[in-house]
This record gives sequence, C-alpha cells and structure tokens, in this order.
Amino acid sequence: RRTDPAVIMLIHHQDHVLLARSPQFLPGMVSVLAGFVEPGETLEQAVAREVFEEVGVRIKRPQYVASQPWPFPGSLMLGFVPEAETTDLLLDNEEIEFAMWVHRDDVPNLPEKGINLPRPISIARFLLENWCAGHI
Repeated sequence: RRTDPAVIMLIHHQDHVLLARSPQFLPGMVSVLAGFVEPGETLEQAVAREVFEEVGVRIKRPQYVASQPWPFPGSLMLGFVPEAETTDLLLDNEEIEFAMWVHRDDVPNLPEKGINLPRPISIARFLLENWCAGHI
C-alpha cells in the first residue's frame, strides 16, 4: 500500500482567509483548499496549481507548516500557508460550490451563522485556528 501526497492550503490576503465549500462536504461546511500532488510537481507547484485551478487566485510564498496522515484514501496532507497575490475569485464549479474571503476576527463566529468549520482533529482546523491566532 502506498501513500499519496496531497497539499492543503490556507490562502490569506492581509487579514482575510479564503474559505470554500466543495460539493462532497457535509451540509453547511467550509474549509481551506486541498488537492493531490501530480507526478513531476514540487509541493509548492502543486499548491499554486490547485489554488489557481479551483478558485483562480495567484499565490506567493507558500510556507510549509505541518502535515497530517489521512488514512482514507491513503494520503499525507501537507499543510501550507500561501499569501494571495490576487483576490478575485473564478471558481471551478465542479470542485467548488462557493468561496469567500473571511476576516480573521469573523472565523470563530461562523458556526453561529450556520457555517461549519472543519473538524477539530483536522489539519484544516489546525491551520485555521493557528492563523487566526497569529501563530502562522
């Protein structure tokens, strides 16, 4: 059995973070973007490609933060925090139902508005909480 590398990235621009909803998510849930690394790609190239393909945003300085094994489907999630160079969104509607820029102070209040954050045990939640707290 093998492990496939996947990148997961918290894209930010100043004090805003990009959160998106994928069609396969549970109702009301949003998260950061993620995708698999393609053969011949560096991790940084995969981050830039996935972000541009899914939401049309150009990024810079993809900083590696942490990783998390994801047993099913057998992947290793590699967490990055890139900065957005552009902020206009052009969504790939097969991958992303909607996306939005959210101010860091508003992220903790999203569940009160019926918008659910990733599970606490996930690297997506780790990235969000640490970015909102100013640790990354």
